[in-house]
Order: sequence, then structure tokens, then C-alpha cells
Amino acid sequence: EEFPARIAEVAMWLIDHQMNMQISQEFGQYFVRLPLKKAANIVHGNALQIDWNSLLKKETIYIETNDALLIVSEPEFEFEYQTLNIKTKNLTIIDERKNTKEKIVIKKTFDFIIGNPPFSGKKEQNIIQKNDILLVFKGIKGIGVLDYVTCWYVKAAQLIQNTKTKVAFVSTNSISQGEQVGVLWNILFNYYKIKIHFAHRSFQWHNEAKGKAAVHCVIIGFADYDTQIKKIFDYENIKGEPQEKVVFNINPFLLEAKDITVESRKKPICNVPEINYGSMPIDDGHLILTDEEKNSYIKQEPELEKVIKQYTGGDEFINNKFRWCLWLQNVEPSFIRNSKLLNDRINKTREFRLGSNREATKKLAEKSMLFGEIRQPISNYIIIPKVSSENRKYIPIGILPPTIIANGSALIVPTDNLYCFGILTSIMHTVWMKNICGRMKSDFQYSASIVYNNFPWALNPTSKQIKEIEIKAQKVLNVRAAFPNSSLDDMYSINAMPIELIEAHNELDKAVDLAYRPQPFTSEAKRMEFLFELYEKYTADLFTTTKVKKQKKSPLK
Repeated sequence: EEFPARIAEVAMWLIDHQMNMQISQEFGQYFVRLPLKKAANIVHGNALQIDWNSLLKKETIYIETNDALLIVSEPEFEFEYQTLNIKTKNLTIIDERKNTKEKIVIKKTFDFIIGNPPFSGKKEQNIIQKNDILLVFKGIKGIGVLDYVTCWYVKAAQLIQNTKTKVAFVSTNSISQGEQVGVLWNILFNYYKIKIHFAHRSFQWHNEAKGKAAVHCVIIGFADYDTQIKKIFDYENIKGEPQEKVVFNINPFLLEAKDITVESRKKPICNVPEINYGSMPIDDGHLILTDEEKNSYIKQEPELEKVIKQYTGGDEFINNKFRWCLWLQNVEPSFIRNSKLLNDRINKTREFRLGSNREATKKLAEKSMLFGEIRQPISNYIIIPKVSSENRKYIPIGILPPTIIANGSALIVPTDNLYCFGILTSIMHTVWMKNICGRMKSDFQYSASIVYNNFPWALNPTSKQIKEIEIKAQKVLNVRAAFPNSSLDDMYSINAMPIELIEAHNELDKAVDLAYRPQPFTSEAKRMEFLFELYEKYTADLFTTTKVKKQKKSPLK
């Protein structure tokens, strides 16, 4: 857009004028350049379609000397010398020919590339932006999950190859979380040998415009060479000031750990039960009932009570909210046919499905008495809310009976194994989730394919360790049950968490940690460093062609 380009031009004039005024006051001389003659080079165009090298101006130097000696103070230049190209880092050129006037053309490189590119998540991108992504990534698989801002990373990485140019971009924090990490950073690491030099972890960005946005951002500084001093700026409060920390390495999750990416997987890397989403009605709400509707239906047709089931997702489970659904799987046809209320709801569901633009949804009209996608376990199961507040130390995870129908805003693990529940409820799993998952604003967004399927479970725990975890996990459940008038949201609130529950979780955390290693973890960073190393071992074993040591039978199956 041209208007922002003109605004940028005016801004450059203003800052130039302000600095001239300031230096005039400092030195007592008049440095103000009026009338305005020299202008900033502001380019109006699509940054992803412009060749950034075209913005560099070549500089020509003429020298006349007997023994031509040219010393250049810039970090690195490429010299075109007649038909000879000389590339040098010591920046000294000696021309041994006598009494000549020579021309040396210096091709400059950028010293820095900095910016705040447009963010635009995958759902917000217009057709031009989607085409830009296809242009920049040129056929790379999986790019459909990427934010628009990632194009600037790749474009900059291409430009700075074999230079000393440093790059830094303000970006959405989603590029260092969830499924984007595996796609973007594998490209940057493997194709362009990028190293992260500094990073500001998630903070809240405000602008001063009308209807101002409040976006959660990161700043990532990188180059195509390594540096010994790397810095992470962490925000204890996303609206506060950062704490600076010098680290040995910064990985794509902006953590002090090896350059490891975590990719989307369909199966767990460990021998544990598979996870799935809850069932999806695909009904426009016609198979779902409120408390009032449920009571009214049972009053009109008392026999409906046996097909009205509690219906829960992440929000309902955490906040003790009650919704209900018509669960007609394996119900006698005569029962359905003789109910006016059921037939009315089923007909409306059929109309909705037939009116869909998706062929798959239209096909579901053939069985409009059932949920569109049924994944309900036939036994007790672990429920994990898909979204959980960042203000909780733990994810409120629970165990439910098969009579409570889980919906798509929750994930389900079809087991009530206490060892499994204990590991998933522990600080070990919570820290992994917190650093690996995507975010919905600042809230954690749990992912089956990224978080659960990549989580490195304890390697060969002993029977004694498994039993201890089971005992401590049951204690957590018992303490929760002692507060029947409080929701999980109440119990896991930072200021309201009962002392008994805090102690129960601390005991569980200690038992889980001991199953991983005997030494305690001194910080979250050390815990993640250990988990990344364990993840690397598990994933290396997945692809090794040599015979690996046989693991003990999983305690979860």
C-alpha cells in the first residue's frame, strides 16, 4: 500500500530533523538541513515480489597510484576488478601494476534487515497473500499452516547467505509454537543454516491506532553464522519488562536447548494409548440440549431420559457447566420412531446437513439421528481440555465414565490408567505442553499431533516407580473430590488452589520426576533441555535401522 510508504518517508524526515536539532543544541552549531533535499529511500511495492538485492547501490571507487593499495573498513565486500572477481574478508587489495588509474566496483550487502512484517494467520490470509507464500516457499510441503510473516524469514535467509548481515523481525508468537515450528525452522536450519542470535519470548504488543490491536508477539534475531553470545529476553508478565539471559543456544521454541524441531505426528513416539478428539455432532445444535430443554423434554416424554446424555467439552469440564445431547447410537428404531420430539430434532439435523456445501456433510444426512463423527470410548477415559488458561500451573485433566459424551473441544485418551493420568497431570507434561503447544491468544492450545504424540514418556520406569505415581495420582483425584462445590477452574486458580491440592501435586511431581531421573530439575529450562534430549533419543530410535534395546512392556496397556 502506498499510503504507509509515504508515512514512513515522512517519519524518516521527522527523525532526521529531530536528530539534527539535538546535535545543534549539543555542539552549538546549526545542523538543520532546510530546505529538504536528501530523502530516505522508501520503496513502495510488494516486499515478497521485489528482489531485495535490487535495493543495493553499487559504489565505484577510482584509485590512481603506483602500487595501488585499497583498504576498506566495511565488514565484507565483493570486488569486480576488470574481468576478475575478488572476494575478500581481510579487505585489502593490492594492485601491483604501475602508474595506472584503476576502477574498483564495490557490491554492497545489507548490514541489518529489521522489520515488523504483516502477521496474518492461515485463516486470515487473502488470495494474494496465499500466492505470495506459494512463491516464497516454492512447493515445500506443509506450508498451509504457516503465518504470512514466515515469508520474510525465508526471503531474508535467502538474501543473507555468505554475508555478515543480521536480521531481526517482530512476529506472531505462533511461529515459535505448535505445528509451524517443524515446517518453518526445518527449512531455515537445513536449507539456509540459520542460527538464532537473540530472542524476545512472548510479550503483548500494543499500537496507538484507533481500535488498537493487542497481539502476542516475539522478536527473533538471526544470521547465517553462529555467535558465542546469545541472549533470551523472557517476560514473566507479558505486559511487563523482559529479563535478559545469556545462553549457549536458542532453539526454534526460543528455549535454551539444541536446535530440535517437533513435527506433527499421527501416532505417539512412545508405547502409550493413542489420543483422539471427542465426538462431533455436525448438527447445527439440533442434537444438543440445554438444562432447560432437557428437563422440558423429560417432562413431556419421560422415556427420553435414557437417551439424553451429559455432553462435555473443555469449557464444561473445567467450569462445571452442564449441557446434554441426544445419544441415539444402538437405540431401537421403534423407540426413535415413536418420539415426536426426537423426530423433530432429527429432521432439523437432516435439513442442516443437506444444505451444506460439503459433500461429506451432505452424506451424513443419511444417518441424521447420530453424531457426524463418533469417537466416544466404551470404557472410562482421560479427558484433556483443548484450551487451558496460561494462569494455571497445571492443565485440569480428569477421568470420566463412558456415559458422559466428550465433544470436539476436548481430547480423550481411552484409559483410566492412573500411571497415565499421573504423568499427564504432572509438571513434567505441563512444562512440555506449555513450551511446545500453539496458543489461542495467550491461552494454551493442546494438540494431539504436536504435544501428546511427541511427548517423551519416562524411559523404562520400575514397577515401584509406576506404583508410586499411581498412588500419588489417586491422591490428586481424592483431594479434588473433597471440594464438591468448587469447579476445576476454582481449584486450579493461582489464588484459590487449596493447600491440600498443592501438596498432592507436589508429591505427584516428585514421583514423576524420579521416574525420569534421580537428580532433581532446578529450573523449567533444565527440564525442557532434558525432555528434548529424551525426545531426540526416542525419535532417533524410530528411524534407526539397527536393532535397539528392547523396552519393557508399557505400563499403560
